Amino acid sequence: MQQYRADLHVHTLLSPCGDLEMSPAHIVEAAARRNINILGIADHNTTKHGPLIQKLAEKKGIFTLCGAEVTTKEETHCLAFFENNEILGVFQQYLDAHLPDIKNDPKYFGYQVVIDEDEMIVEEVEKLLISGISQSLNQLERKVHELNGLFIPAHIDRAKYSLISQLGFVPPDINADAFEISKFTTREEMVKKFPYLKDFSFIRSSDAHHPDQIGSSTTLFEMEEVSFDEIRRALREGKVVIGEK
Repeated sequence: MQQYRADLHVHTLLSPCGDLEMSPAHIVEAAARRNINILGIADHNTTKHGPLIQKLAEKKGIFTLCGAEVTTKEETHCLAFFENNEILGVFQQYLDAHLPDIKNDPKYFGYQVVIDEDEMIVEEVEKLLISGISQSLNQLERKVHELNGLFIPAHIDRAKYSLISQLGFVPPDINADAFEISKFTTREEMVKKFPYLKDFSFIRSSDAHHPDQIGSSTTLFEMEEVSFDEIRRALREGKVVIGEK
């Protein structure tokens, strides 16, 4: 078994809250400098920068999980990752269909741009990406698993946009592949509070919005090799260790 260092919650400049320095090239360079082996790209309610980062990261020997940080109807944030770009495209259609038609105002929320490998703008997304979609937590989970993806409720302990902040607890029957926690708590503290979570895997990620934040919080995956299926297996079998805060 080898250990692979993962940061599974990184935003690009496509997220309105993402720094404009969070271009795909800058993200990959920062991840390489910080010895990240697995990178999770999770912009708010959009998957559009994942494939380019995957292409650039592969040249550096970094494995990329492509997906999104989805805001549900309850305003809980959940990470969703998919095995290939074809499935990612299907999930993007799902997001497009359920994201409210509220126009972004860059003056208040920031720009939402997709760029190419030459860092030229190829699209500006008009709908506000930080809105909650019209699907519930359970509906989102079912869709992600219907597409054979990974479903990970994000920063579940945080005071905003988390399971605990929005629902008051972690649903005992939630079908999650893992739970993400912030740097302000530990797996032990969460299991003490919710004993029924003892058999779940926990991860910690940077939730990076600026290049300097990438790799600031990580999770170590114990696997024979890096692949989507092996990452899923490691989460199911508890072969993950939360890294530094």
